[in-house]
Amino acid sequence: MQKIGLILFVCLLVQQISAQNPAAKGFDSANSDAKAIKIADDVMKAMGGRKAWDKTRYITWNFFGARKHVWDKKTGDVRIEGIRDKSVAIINVNTEKGIIFRNGEMVTNADSLKKFITQAKGQWINDSYWLVMPFKLKDSGVTLKYLSEGKTQKEEDAYLLSLTFKEVGNTPQNKYHVWVSKADNLVKQWAFYQNASNENAGFTLPWVNYQKMDKILLSGDRGERKLTDIKVLKKIDAKTMKDPKFVSTDY
Repeated sequence: MQKIGLILFVCLLVQQISAQNPAAKGFDSANSDAKAIKIADDVMKAMGGRKAWDKTRYITWNFFGARKHVWDKKTGDVRIEGIRDKSVAIINVNTEKGIIFRNGEMVTNADSLKKFITQAKGQWINDSYWLVMPFKLKDSGVTLKYLSEGKTQKEEDAYLLSLTFKEVGNTPQNKYHVWVSKADNLVKQWAFYQNASNENAGFTLPWVNYQKMDKILLSGDRGERKLTDIKVLKKIDAKTMKDPKFVSTDY
């Protein structure tokens, strides 16, 4: 009877913690592990907490020297500046509408506009995941599994999770393995698999050098690859999401 009581207590505790970090609509809770969900909730808390994440408004970053992003989390507006080709996309990732500026001119052809908006949204999906994945462990379409205890490449004790996807994003066939540190509940490493059935990862990279940005933690250090110019802002100039020629000093 004491053992049953302890199990019930643990289950209630897990439910209370998860209530503070509710899953996104469409999260595959039925096929996800309770232990994995508990670890995901611990990650959210370590990153600053769900309330702080929800209140975060603007995030900016430079994706490997290729693109600069300004993301309005509240509205879904995103500005993406192509560093190499000087292009600018200002789109809304929810409505998939916006403006595209290429080769010094606005794109007005309907088919071309649609193509470039779709391309820009794909860039945002990919580039933002490299920055904020730890906040999205219970995202829509995600199935979260606990695999084992293990060590990162830097010999840090960690819990190993698996993320697979159902009909979300541009590449739902992908799979990720994520190492969560036992010491501080932060994601310290990830591995990418092109297909969920693959045995060998396409890459395995660290998540290190977390920095506090406003009220949340973010990491841009992926070892051999770096996200730079990361900022969390409370406000931006209104022209940022309206004028492709606008040059801001905020990001």
